[in-house]
Amino acid sequence: MSERAGFTLRGRNPDVLTCIANLSNDEVFTSPEFANRMLDTLAKSWAASNGGANIWADSSVKFLDPFTKSGVFLREITTRLLVGLVAEIPDLQARVDHILTRQVFGIGITRLTSLLARRSLYCSKHANGEHSVAGAFASDEGNIWFERIEHSWKENKCEFCGAPRALFDRETGLENHAYAFIHTGDIKTRMGELFGGDMQFDVIIGNPPYQMTGGGGGTNDSSIYHLFVEQAFNLEPRFVCMVIPSRWMAGGRGMEDFRTKMLSSEKLVELVDFPVSKDVFPGVEVKGGISYFLWEKAHTGRTNVTTIRGEEVIGPVARDLYEFDVFVRDTRAVDILHKVQATAAPSIIDILTADTPFGIATNFDGFSDNGKPGSVALHMVRKGKRSVVYLQRNDIRKNAHLIDRWKVLTPEAGSDGGQKIPDVVLGKPLIAAPGSVCTQSFLAFWVTSEAEAKSLQSYLSTKFFRFLVSLRKITQHALRSTYTWVPQQSWSRTWTDAMLYEKYGLSQDQIDYIEAVIKPMNLGTAGGDE
Repeated sequence: MSERAGFTLRGRNPDVLTCIANLSNDEVFTSPEFANRMLDTLAKSWAASNGGANIWADSSVKFLDPFTKSGVFLREITTRLLVGLVAEIPDLQARVDHILTRQVFGIGITRLTSLLARRSLYCSKHANGEHSVAGAFASDEGNIWFERIEHSWKENKCEFCGAPRALFDRETGLENHAYAFIHTGDIKTRMGELFGGDMQFDVIIGNPPYQMTGGGGGTNDSSIYHLFVEQAFNLEPRFVCMVIPSRWMAGGRGMEDFRTKMLSSEKLVELVDFPVSKDVFPGVEVKGGISYFLWEKAHTGRTNVTTIRGEEVIGPVARDLYEFDVFVRDTRAVDILHKVQATAAPSIIDILTADTPFGIATNFDGFSDNGKPGSVALHMVRKGKRSVVYLQRNDIRKNAHLIDRWKVLTPEAGSDGGQKIPDVVLGKPLIAAPGSVCTQSFLAFWVTSEAEAKSLQSYLSTKFFRFLVSLRKITQHALRSTYTWVPQQSWSRTWTDAMLYEKYGLSQDQIDYIEAVIKPMNLGTAGGDE
């Protein structure tokens, strides 16, 4: 086999895997540079756990990418093994055949990506074709498997991934996105069926699909990346390394159990967090950012956490991930939170409604533009602008006891979870007089007088308040739980950041940090714009 063949082709400029476009925002191709960053993390931890051994010089290690798209992880692993195994297997063709048949395995997420991955790994979409660099395969697919499988429908949803039957019960020939890796209750048996024998992988690595589209986009889409992570753990490899959305750390619908397992396991060796997703995937916005982790079966103890925003790198810092019920992404914030919690003050959520405070949806249209006897003012967002309209009092079924209280309304949607620094975090709060309610676009705090409402509004506008909210707000939405760490105050004064910094004994460095990451808020005369 000529040295010009196979993996030397990747040295040409440009590398094709740096040029291909993403299939969608949820099936994002990983760049070779980022894949190699992850492989470097893996190699370092492997050496630390194996007396300094070089993982790329070990001919017995088995690697699996169970959701391969471009094949970049398998290609880069093979490239490293080709160098590392020179001493043990001097003959190039024998070395290539050993690596490709016994060490690297993949599962395509679609037929198209399986062909692309084979082209990247074997230099041919046919593993046994005349142009393939492999010389020991009898089948076209080699060790990159793909076959269409079906969803398992139960009450019009897939019992494995939650896909809606109305959208994904498709005829043969159309991709149904029933991913083989997660559509089974016995993953070890499934691996034996796919690759033969009792397959025990040492390393599972890759970039899984992020969500199953429910048809409405946004919050109607169901995250599925955690299902791939949990299934990888079920295979009991020595290491798992994946790049996934960061929103699991503090939010995400249905992520509570997954978050608890991840934070409390003590098996995460490394966690590298990119609050701005475009730092990882240029041209793709993933709400809440992107992170990758390295999980080691034998590891117990703290996790090395690194936060990267553009050129700024914070860490690695050894942290106890399960110190709180959600993960505080920025290490610098932890000591500030400790100082606030040391006062043991009641949380402000004790005077805050839940989502949809008065049972009125954002798209409610049963209102009148003019007030009538017995009507109540309704604060809503209408055509992108804050508006006040009216509805009948007897139409309000939820929290009716708050209609005649003084309230401070805060927008449920704010900035995109720290994508930009400094961040405003929340929209401007507004005071709602007795005889008023709001739609789902707002949450409502309640107090007893106009003076208290003005005091509370001043508190909500401080950088201190919004900083504490930001620690639990990882995406655009700020629901009631997002305010958990904000303490109540006395509503007898106009609050300023200077007062709050002094009250909680913040150091100058901590003050400077808050001032740098949170934007000032000018309330104006009418509560501000949406």
